[in-house]
Amino acid sequence: MPKFIGIDIGTTGSKVLLIDEEGRVIDKETVEYALYMPKPGWSEQNPEDWWAATKRAIKTIIARNRVTPNSIEGIGLTGQMHGLVMLDKNWEVIRPAILWNDQRTAAEAELLNQKFGEKVIEITGSIVHTGFTAPKILWIKRNEPQNFEKMRKFMLPKDYVGFKLTGNITTDVNDASGTSLFDVRRRKWSDELISELNLPGEIFPEVLESPNVRGELGREPAEELGLRPGIPVVAGAGDQGAAGVGAGAVSEGIVSVNIGTSGVVFTGSNEYRFDSKGRLHAFCHASPSKWHLMGVMLSAGGSLRWFRDALGHLEKAAASLIGDDPYNLLVKEAESIPLGSEGLIFLPYLSGERTPHADPYARGVFFGLSLKHGKGHMVRAILEGVAFGLMNSLELMMELGIKPKELRILGGGSRSPLWRKILADVFGLRVYLLEVDEGSSYGAAILAAVGAGIYESVEKAVENIIRVIDPLDPDKHSHETYRAYYKLFNRLYQVLKQEFRELANLL
Repeated sequence: MPKFIGIDIGTTGSKVLLIDEEGRVIDKETVEYALYMPKPGWSEQNPEDWWAATKRAIKTIIARNRVTPNSIEGIGLTGQMHGLVMLDKNWEVIRPAILWNDQRTAAEAELLNQKFGEKVIEITGSIVHTGFTAPKILWIKRNEPQNFEKMRKFMLPKDYVGFKLTGNITTDVNDASGTSLFDVRRRKWSDELISELNLPGEIFPEVLESPNVRGELGREPAEELGLRPGIPVVAGAGDQGAAGVGAGAVSEGIVSVNIGTSGVVFTGSNEYRFDSKGRLHAFCHASPSKWHLMGVMLSAGGSLRWFRDALGHLEKAAASLIGDDPYNLLVKEAESIPLGSEGLIFLPYLSGERTPHADPYARGVFFGLSLKHGKGHMVRAILEGVAFGLMNSLELMMELGIKPKELRILGGGSRSPLWRKILADVFGLRVYLLEVDEGSSYGAAILAAVGAGIYESVEKAVENIIRVIDPLDPDKHSHETYRAYYKLFNRLYQVLKQEFRELANLL
């Protein structure tokens, strides 16, 4: 049976997934690499580390499963978005890659938003965020002119591994959408923005649709990996675009919610829709001729992790004694707390917020705290507050004409039945789990199967491969009660918005 490899170049490591044509996971392997912070707020990695980790992960899987080289029929790529990799005329890396979470480009991002105003939202589907690629290029031009002059091509993180596999320098429409230099409606580099910024056109890589083949596995890397040369390597997608494919969120109305450290609300769109205020990301979908809308909250599961680390010491100790997870013990305390946490509301802005506020000054708040509230109330308030924050993204999508039909929950937060129930009741939608929840690498492997011709389209692949399980319906009365709490949740941010800024000034 044909097999497919999905490669995910993450921030902490390279994850390689091996599946068969029916989507069954055969094996997976992750190899970690270093993250460098040469100055406060800076975040860099060595692209060669990505390649070395990927090779090691692939070779481990091949050896462990005694995979015959001829059984691998496609390789797909995904990874962290927005990072800047620069190559010189000899296709050598000029400097360490600047990553998505690097904050050095705040001034450049602000300049670009002021320079282009609403035009940049209309063209690129988003405001220019600090982590995006365009402000990184501008920062290099201003601060490292010698490196800017050396640059003959730039690429995104996963595309460096694609280059090492095939020798071709290409990217895909989904990942390119996160550069602030891409015309998302027309699915091509924006001549207007590139000209306005006086950037040389030759530095931009060729752009392909996600399931299209970027090249074939070269002879030298094939020998090193123990694979056959000539295996098609598809263009792939950014991590969230690939995760959307892995969740089956291709058809309009299928909404996926990924609760990891951050939280992502994702849905496909049959037409180019964008929020005129730039509160959502509107990117090209990994499925050709489709787009997707995406909202990002910065501290979803991260809020619960903060509580565990700051106030869950007893649960940590108890969990180690009985062989359980401290999260399970904390959530168990919340299970007996009534809906609404008896008047306790949590604003989950521990790291500022992206959607819908784009406010780096916002901070976490427990509102309504009284003597009757205990640890269980606080945990439930966190679960509810994160659900309210995620609902902000879905409401923006609905304002643009999206009619949600169902919710698919993935990521670490999906393991909590209580959190799933809260999400169903807050969103007022049936919630499903995924039979296979492997995120971005799973989507990359599915794209590889499409590129290899096993499936005629991404939609057909998803229809045959993605299976949902454990449906959970919302309770109508609970949904109505949550609507009242949700309105108060939204008013609280507006009341505190200026106070957040004043607090930052005091600090």
